[in-house]
Amino acid sequence: MGFLRLPGLTALLTAGVVALAGCGTQASSPVAASAPSPVSAGGQAGSVAPVIAPDKKLKLGAKGEAVSWLQRRLKELGYRPGKVDGRYGGTTLAAVWAFQKVNGIKPTSTVGRATWSALEAPEPPKVLVKNGKPTRAEVNLSKQIMVLYVRGEVKLITHVSSGSNVPYCETATWQGKTQRFCGSASTPTGDYRTTWRRDGWHRSYLGQLYNPIFFNGGIAFHGALSVPLHPASHGCVRMPMNVAEEVPGLVGTGVPVHVRGKFRR
Repeated sequence: MGFLRLPGLTALLTAGVVALAGCGTQASSPVAASAPSPVSAGGQAGSVAPVIAPDKKLKLGAKGEAVSWLQRRLKELGYRPGKVDGRYGGTTLAAVWAFQKVNGIKPTSTVGRATWSALEAPEPPKVLVKNGKPTRAEVNLSKQIMVLYVRGEVKLITHVSSGSNVPYCETATWQGKTQRFCGSASTPTGDYRTTWRRDGWHRSYLGQLYNPIFFNGGIAFHGALSVPLHPASHGCVRMPMNVAEEVPGLVGTGVPVHVRGKFRR
C-alpha cells in the first residue's frame, strides 16, 4: 500500500470469531495552562482563561518543558498526545497533526508560531451532524480526523487514516486456502452504528486490526502502527495505538457513527 512510516515511529507508538473485515494493517505493535470549559456537541466553546504558550520551535525528537506544556495543553483540549513526559515522539505527533488539522494549519511535525498561537486560542472541531445524538462518533474524511462526543461534549479528537480509494488485489491465506481479494479500498460516507468488536490484535484476510470496533459491515475503527497523513487503509479507519486503547471503554454497541467528506490530495 505504500504506507508512510516516520523513522522510529513503530517504537514510539505503543501498542477471533473470524471476521470477513474488508480492511487491515500489518501488526508489529514554564506555564501550566488553565483547563478550558468543555466544548458542547453544538460546537460552541466555553470561556477559556488566557493561556500563554512557550512559542519555542519544536521538532520531532525534542525534549523538555516546552514539550510537556504542549502535551498538557493538547490533553486539556481533548487530544491524545500520550504520557506527559516531555518527549516529542510519534504519539504526540499524531495529536499535533489532529490539532493542526482542526485549526486549519497544514499538518507538520514542526510545532511553530502558528500552532502555538492556535493552542492559545483553539478552534473547536467542526460539527458534522447538527442535532446528532449526545454520544456519537464523527469521522471527517476531508480532514482525516475523528471526533468522539460523549453526553453532548467533545471527549476525544484524533488523527485517523481512512481508505486510500486505490483499487487493490492481494493474495492471502484465508481459512486454510490461498485466495485472491480485490476491492476499492474506500471508506463509504453515511450514517452507521457500532456493532461487534474484538480485544487486542484481530486477524482479517487483509491483515491485523488492533481493538477493532466495527460499524459498517467489515469496516471498523482500529489501532494501527502506521497512521500516515494520507488515507492508506483498505477501508477501515485507522487510529493511533494509544487512542485505540481508550476508545473501546468510551463507545458501546449501537453508538451512531457519521462519516462525511472526501479527502483531496
